[in-house]
Amino acid sequence: MNFRQLDLNLLRVFDTVMAERNLTRAAEQLSLTQPAISSALKRLRESVGEDLLTRAAFGVRPTARAEALWPEVRAALAQLRAAFDPGEFQPQLEPASFRLTMSDAISTTLMPQMVSQIESIGAQTNLRVVPPATLNPRAMLERDEVDVAVGHFPDTVASIGVEGRAATLRHRRLYDSQYVCVMRRGHPLAGRALTLDAFCEAHHLLVSFSGSPFGLVDETLGALGRTRRIVLTVNQYYTAGRVVARSDLLTVLPAFFVEATGRRADLVEQPLPFELAGIHVEMIWHLRHDRTSAHRWLRERLVEAAAAALGEVPAAGPEDV
Repeated sequence: MNFRQLDLNLLRVFDTVMAERNLTRAAEQLSLTQPAISSALKRLRESVGEDLLTRAAFGVRPTARAEALWPEVRAALAQLRAAFDPGEFQPQLEPASFRLTMSDAISTTLMPQMVSQIESIGAQTNLRVVPPATLNPRAMLERDEVDVAVGHFPDTVASIGVEGRAATLRHRRLYDSQYVCVMRRGHPLAGRALTLDAFCEAHHLLVSFSGSPFGLVDETLGALGRTRRIVLTVNQYYTAGRVVARSDLLTVLPAFFVEATGRRADLVEQPLPFELAGIHVEMIWHLRHDRTSAHRWLRERLVEAAAAALGEVPAAGPEDV
């Protein structure tokens, strides 16, 4: 490939088609005709020397080469866009759509505040929230499937620290919480101090987004030479709250997420009879969006939403320094 002869306009077409996975929608986004899009992709294929997209049932499918190129192309275009158009985002005048990934509990905590902010200022902003596919949102962020990931992602945050200046992701902590044992009001264990023996002898419900029947509590119990019986594994805090409120199952949840079950009045929280590290809710985004004014506006609103939910003043973070 001869980069000096590459028409950089083709990269805008490639980026849009990769995002839409459909030539008709890409043409609408770029105010071009579908034949013009097809012609641009043909020229790009000739420049690269191999196919980047193939026909699919409802659009186009990227090749492995396209998947590898896209994050780099999108990051470069975002930097160019920020350099040539550094003006501040005006949410009341500029329509914008943002994609976020977070669990149901975090969404329950943050989204009412986010919507309140958007409505109060008349922002032309749309939010789309999707569940996290894994415990590591790196792939979703690098493929630009979401703009921000919000959740407890200790491995991802640790890797960002190890990568240092070479890191392609950025993060900021929104709030912290401790784990508690949750049971129905009236449970035989609700009226007394919870011992390790009583905890292990009880039946349990595990909240696991991956579907694994083994979690952090089980790792901790294993280190103590103990086990527990998990009767049910679910992937939503709301479901966990409804089941625990109507059974004798125990579950372990972040204290701040008990509200998300919608059954706080029916539930009792007990301190765990063993040490368990706290949960740190972070927002993580890709470096390509770091200086984009619209994206920065979104991150500031998330910080404010978390503070409002906690009844606190937003704490200074990396973006405030």
